[in-house]
Amino acid sequence: LGKVHPPSTTSPYHPPPQYHTMAPTQPTHQHADDHHAHEEKKYNLAYYVKGAAAGGICCSVTHAALCPVDVVKTRIQLDPIKYNKGLLGSGRQIIAEEGAAALASGFGATAAGYFVQGWFKFGGVEFFKVNFAKQLGERKAWDNRTSIYLASSAMAEFIADLFLCPLEAIRIKSVSDPTFPKGVVGGISKVVSTQGVSGLYAGLGPILFKQVPYTMAKFAVQGKAAEYLYKVSGLTPETASKSTNLGISLSSGVVAGVAAAIVSHPADTLLSMINKQGGDKTGSTTSRLIKLAREAGFKKLCTVGLIPRCVMIGTLTAGQFGIFDTVMGVLGAEKFHFHNPDAPAKH
Repeated sequence: LGKVHPPSTTSPYHPPPQYHTMAPTQPTHQHADDHHAHEEKKYNLAYYVKGAAAGGICCSVTHAALCPVDVVKTRIQLDPIKYNKGLLGSGRQIIAEEGAAALASGFGATAAGYFVQGWFKFGGVEFFKVNFAKQLGERKAWDNRTSIYLASSAMAEFIADLFLCPLEAIRIKSVSDPTFPKGVVGGISKVVSTQGVSGLYAGLGPILFKQVPYTMAKFAVQGKAAEYLYKVSGLTPETASKSTNLGISLSSGVVAGVAAAIVSHPADTLLSMINKQGGDKTGSTTSRLIKLAREAGFKKLCTVGLIPRCVMIGTLTAGQFGIFDTVMGVLGAEKFHFHNPDAPAKH
């Protein structure tokens, strides 16, 4: 009678095993839903507007600051026989002949044009990149991140160039023609009155030939370079300090800028030639481009003004990514990064 019997395994106090296996799955789904909702909230319209604003600021500031270098580069491309003393020598030559103010030619058009372009370029890249990643899912987005960089930057740059083209035409005309109006509004009025609205878009073809490959190389190479630097340092954008993240943005920006400058230089030279004051205006834009390319030759298109452009674009791109990341931080936006699903989970 006094024997103690072990409790039955079917006692209500010991539920069957299937109840134990089902219970933990509930919070996991809840956590995934919470994470997805957090991502949706983080990368919304406000995020894209902040990205566009940061892009406008970083492009406007860097291009305007490098305006004197751009003036010298454009003069070398337009008249390499006259300006044959390199970047510094040609700069001194322009100052001696026309005064220091000549190095600020096109400053207003540069600042305005590149704010608008940066708004659509950086804002567009973030918009397309985030939405491609959302559609593909984390694994496919990670595996195809270079393709996403290339497609996002090409689409964003095409839109941005429709706004940049008129202002870039004004900038080049004001640099190459001392008699051309210096203000943006005066310059646009002059072109429209003499050539019509189409005169503002004469350079759209070469701008697209230059800017689309340039931007594709810029964002794809910067993404890869930053990824490599994080990998060798054993860090991620989330675990690195603010100063380390800024250093990686600047370093990867230099690499991306030089690569992008080399890729887009032939079209940049053609763009300067087609907008040159007094150039041949007969025929379609395409036929003029082909004629100019034949006259110049492949070697000249690829090499004339390349060193100053590498210096300029390397510095400019590093500055852009550094300023972009800084402004995004100030605006309270956490920049989107592709996430490796095989990386160790953060604790």
